[in-house]
Amino acid sequence: MSRFKNEVAHLQAHVKTLRLAGAALFVVALLLGFGWWSAPKSLTIHVPADLRSGSTRKWWDVPPESVYAFTFYIWQQAQRWPTNGEQDYPRNLHALSAYFTPSCRAFLHQDFEFRRSNGELRQRVRGIYEIPGRGYGDGPAMRVRTVSANNWIVTLDVSADEYLGAEQVKRALVRYALKVVRMDVDPERNPFGLALDGHARAPERIETPPPAAPPGRAASAGSTLQGDTP
Repeated sequence: MSRFKNEVAHLQAHVKTLRLAGAALFVVALLLGFGWWSAPKSLTIHVPADLRSGSTRKWWDVPPESVYAFTFYIWQQAQRWPTNGEQDYPRNLHALSAYFTPSCRAFLHQDFEFRRSNGELRQRVRGIYEIPGRGYGDGPAMRVRTVSANNWIVTLDVSADEYLGAEQVKRALVRYALKVVRMDVDPERNPFGLALDGHARAPERIETPPPAAPPGRAASAGSTLQGDTP
C-alpha cells in the first residue's frame, strides 16, 4: 500500500513541478512580449553616399558626410525666399522649426526682425547655393569638424543672391560655420535626428579667384553686387 502512496506523491510532485515550470515560462513570455512591444518600431541609419567599397557602421553613428548634407539642405531651405522675404522667411522658420534647437530658433527670429526693420525683406527674392569647388568632397576635413559623437561644426561656402523685382541687389560669397547637434526627440517631424544649433562664429565674406580669361583676351573686372548682411 505504501508503494502506491509513494507513487501518487511522486506524480503529484511532478505535476507541481510542471505547473511551476509553466508559470515561469508564462512570466518569461510576458517579459519578452513587453520587450518586443517597447522596442522602437524604426531606426534611423545614416548610410554613406558612396557604397562601392561597402560600409560597416554602428546604427547610432552619424558619418560626417550625412551631417554636411543635412546642414546644407536645411540652411538652404531656411534662406530661400521665392516671392517675398517678409512672408517667406518667417514661414520657413515655422516649417523647419523641428530642425532648429530653441536657441537657434530664437536667434533666427531675431535675425528676421532685424532684417525686416532694415527693409531687407520686403519684396526680396533670395536663394543660396554652394560655390563650385568648395563642397564637402573638395575638403571633407575642413567642411565637418567632429566635436563629439553628438556635436559637429559644419563650414558652408555659399553664394547668396537677392533680387528686388527683376534687379539683382546683392551677391555675397559667405562662409557660414554652423553648429549641429544630435536631437532625436521628434522622429515624425525630424527623421534626421539632427538639429542646427546656431553659428559657431560670425558669418564672414570670402573671395574666390576670378575665372581664367580666354587666350588673347584680358580678364575684365566685372562688378559684384554686395549687401550689408550676408
